[in-house]
Amino acid sequence: MTTLDTPSLTEEAFAEQARAFLDATLPRRQVEQFVWGEGSDDVSLFPERTPEQQRAELDAARSWAQTAFDAGFGWITGPVHLGGRGLPRSYQRLYQSAARDYRIPSQSAFGIGLGMVAPTILAHGTDEVQKAYLAAMYRGDIVGCQLFSEPAAGSDLASLQTRAVRDGDEWIVNGQKVWTSGAQFSDIGEIICRTDPTLPKHRGLTGFVVDMHAPGVEVRPLRQMTGGASFNEVFFTDVRIPDSHRLGAVNGGWTVALTTLMNERAAIGGGGGGTGPSVTHRLIELVRAQGRAGDPLIRQQLAQVVVNERVASYTNLRSMATLAAGQLPGPELSLGKLSLTANMVRSYELASAVLGPELVADSGRWGTYAWSQFLLGVPGMRVAGGSDEVMRNIIGERVLGLPKEPSAPR
Repeated sequence: MTTLDTPSLTEEAFAEQARAFLDATLPRRQVEQFVWGEGSDDVSLFPERTPEQQRAELDAARSWAQTAFDAGFGWITGPVHLGGRGLPRSYQRLYQSAARDYRIPSQSAFGIGLGMVAPTILAHGTDEVQKAYLAAMYRGDIVGCQLFSEPAAGSDLASLQTRAVRDGDEWIVNGQKVWTSGAQFSDIGEIICRTDPTLPKHRGLTGFVVDMHAPGVEVRPLRQMTGGASFNEVFFTDVRIPDSHRLGAVNGGWTVALTTLMNERAAIGGGGGGTGPSVTHRLIELVRAQGRAGDPLIRQQLAQVVVNERVASYTNLRSMATLAAGQLPGPELSLGKLSLTANMVRSYELASAVLGPELVADSGRWGTYAWSQFLLGVPGMRVAGGSDEVMRNIIGERVLGLPKEPSAPR
């Protein structure tokens, strides 16, 4: 990483550095006005790419991440001793604001690794793991994935059954994970395993960083109803993990998992895809194109989408301000995630009411059948990061202070 910092580096000087770097390496983004019937009408929530397309996108993302990191803009807030610049979060926001004006290759391949796994490694990883992986992740040299859900333990993470048994200075892992995004091109994964089945289910878990290329790791794509394969199932057969790659204390994995989940909900609820202003704008244009702008019931549905999208954005700004102040994400972020998926449901219900049969039968008209991909992607978003039902329990118990939901008899 190029050293550009001085103890007295001002925000103004940093912003000038960022603009100079971006001007020298990237073309400016052209302002594109949305015109109904022109360009792509894709509104899908999950990318549907071939393995070749995924590889090309990853290569482009990696090349840019390496360029930005080497210039000092890859890990702006990271600790200096680990390869970061050690600057406040306000400097990161300045860079992100400037970068929006340039045509940066998609960095979505690093979203889970940098948004969820890296913060957990920074909070709970050993010195060895932090030095081995963090700078490499922010530079794009390696990709991380999250290995939590299991076939019989999705949103009920504490019921997972993948086992890790200690063998000297190593742990031997056997089990299966499912719904793992990006596992097919990941180099490391954050995995939560059961290490003591005699303890209550929340207390017998331990977190690890696992090498996704290690012997015994098998990744299989999962075909989803959208037609693509954005997720995977991952099998572990006698996979060995050194104890130095443990995250947190033995049987302290629940705390590790909560760190990751709060960051995940911040990423999904605070700015993920779905019903942001661009999708809402397309819904408005869809209503007009279908000649339904004068229908009072359709107008009411559309108003609900617009109002809830705007309110959610303000709520998320408050949550992001908490993060910017250096505080840990709290359960309030579950509200943002639930708001996102609830508005997705409102959006596809509106699209369905406006389009009728054209939502399920391709008439060939621009901007119509494309909404079927949005509809088919919503169930996945309602599960990702914790199901809607789990989010409601978290909000009720940890935000509103309501009594815990009674456990089902076993």
